[in-house]
Amino acid sequence: MMEEDKEVKPSLSVHGHNIKVTEVLRDGDTLTFLIVSQKLSGTGEYHVHRTHSDFEWLQQHLFSQEDVPGIQGVIFPPLPAKVQMNASAKVMKQLGFLGLGEWQLYCKALETFLQQVASHTILSPNRAVEIFLTSTDPPGRQRVKKNIFNRLSQAVEEMRKEGHKDVDEFFQTERDHNLALSGYTRTAAERFLDVVLTEQKIAVACGHFSAALHLCVEHGEDPEKQAFSKTCVKLSEVFDCMKKNMTNVAEKDANSLGLGLDLRSRCLDAEKEMLFRRTCKLVELENATRNAEKAKPLKKAAMEEVKKAAETEFNHISGVAKDEIVRFQRERVKMLQQALVQWCEKQLHTAKETAEQFDQHLQAFRGMA
Repeated sequence: MMEEDKEVKPSLSVHGHNIKVTEVLRDGDTLTFLIVSQKLSGTGEYHVHRTHSDFEWLQQHLFSQEDVPGIQGVIFPPLPAKVQMNASAKVMKQLGFLGLGEWQLYCKALETFLQQVASHTILSPNRAVEIFLTSTDPPGRQRVKKNIFNRLSQAVEEMRKEGHKDVDEFFQTERDHNLALSGYTRTAAERFLDVVLTEQKIAVACGHFSAALHLCVEHGEDPEKQAFSKTCVKLSEVFDCMKKNMTNVAEKDANSLGLGLDLRSRCLDAEKEMLFRRTCKLVELENATRNAEKAKPLKKAAMEEVKKAAETEFNHISGVAKDEIVRFQRERVKMLQQALVQWCEKQLHTAKETAEQFDQHLQAFRGMA
């Protein structure tokens, strides 16, 4: 029956790597995103409108595949947190770069989430993915049944398992690396966000000073006043140019390395959640093994069956998890490399433009001498 179900599962009718989130529309406190996908047939595109609630619907359906062996070993693509209109400064700070109010950044983050889901061999066959990307009607708003992921994330007593020693050195090493890299990445993202916010403040200050210089302009026939006024106007143009350049620098910093660090941090959190789920299953298996060893003859057979089921499930999870970690490590390097290269290229391009503009202003000042 399981094999028959797998055979009838439809594959995606779109190119997963070409999914784009092209627009965002605001209606009161609700944001609606336009998602464009290229048809595999090459005959056109799918255009669908989705809210963040629709994205959460898709995520919950991916979480609910408890019939898929080893599903808890999957590193689920991280869905960006919902942006709230008129949210407090504290809430926006928690969103990091996605809280800057730049919708291009947020659309790009949602786009990456969809591309990662659509390219995932275990997640993409889920019927909900096809519906989400191609159906013009919004997905159902029904509550998805609570699943193992909800229970694990909400059970406070499970947190004590986080420090449980792993029996497999591969996973113990990955847990240690994840802990260190998560801290480093989060710190780097916070520091780089401070840089971008400072660049934005400098841009605003340059704009204010540019406007203030016009207040010094005096009209009249006095040659000295005319010369002084010309200098003020020209300086105002220079600071207005500095404002535009600094705004451009801040925007490109956020769109390149900023977005890359944000994604890397959320992906590391997703890996940590997967490793924690596997650790919980390890503890369950160890408990089942002890119970089977201590069981009285009447209950021995039943306890052995429980142990066998736990062992089979744990092995499935571990097998999927190892493949996921290998893929994740490869993608993690590629992801950061792309962000760094893009950041450097944009910095070089902006620096050349700025140098050319400043040279023009310098020549103009020399002409006034």
